[in-house]
Amino acid sequence: MKLSQYVVDAFTDKVFAGNPAAVCVMEQWLPEETMQKIAIENNLSETAFAVREDKGYHLRWFTPGGEVELCGHATLATAYVIMTLIEQGRAQVEFSTLSGTLTVEREGDLLVMDFPSFELRPVPVTDELCQAIGVKPLEAYIGADMVCVLESEEQVRAVIPDLEQIRALDGVCFHITAKGKNYDCITRSFAPKCNVAEDPVCGRGHCHVIPLWAKALGKNDLTAYQASRRGGVLYCTYNGERTVLRGKAALFSKSEIYF
Repeated sequence: MKLSQYVVDAFTDKVFAGNPAAVCVMEQWLPEETMQKIAIENNLSETAFAVREDKGYHLRWFTPGGEVELCGHATLATAYVIMTLIEQGRAQVEFSTLSGTLTVEREGDLLVMDFPSFELRPVPVTDELCQAIGVKPLEAYIGADMVCVLESEEQVRAVIPDLEQIRALDGVCFHITAKGKNYDCITRSFAPKCNVAEDPVCGRGHCHVIPLWAKALGKNDLTAYQASRRGGVLYCTYNGERTVLRGKAALFSKSEIYF
């Protein structure tokens, strides 16, 4: 069999930055085992698979470590492929996912994603949390992922994570965040449970941290920066139960998979 695959750098306007995601838009579903093997072979933080249904698409996301219920950058990448390459000129697309219906639409040169906000509850700052990142967080929260608020942008950038320690903590992913200097907030994201050391730009993570910073800063429109080695910018709006993420995307490659 042969399958077309695109690799798109999300949350950036140029290649070699942002977060790369592989995208496969298919006529029908492949066996789950095959999709997982493709994700492992790609060895990117996410491979997205989409199948058209009715007026929209059914979308699933696979990390090298398994399927997840929500991924921001791979949704952005999939919408870019559909609206720019497969259905050129399309202005909006709806995805049926494990996290419900997700809508992506064009807003100038940005793609706008309407995502669920994660509900967070405070948790104690334990020795295990401190050992995981080598610094004591000011606050810690748990939703689907763990979030630690640090004192400064410099601390976030300097952290050398203990991935095995993070693997033992609660939450699917682990995010560290602080108030930014040139951006409202700055964040890094780690996902060893998904076999991803550091996620270059994490939309899912910002559905955790944007609600926190919107309340802390007293504003609903925020510009966020993901301080990974590749880096990425997200333009965000907090709407209570929903978080809107805006970003750009750049096509890196198109290829054929043979299996």
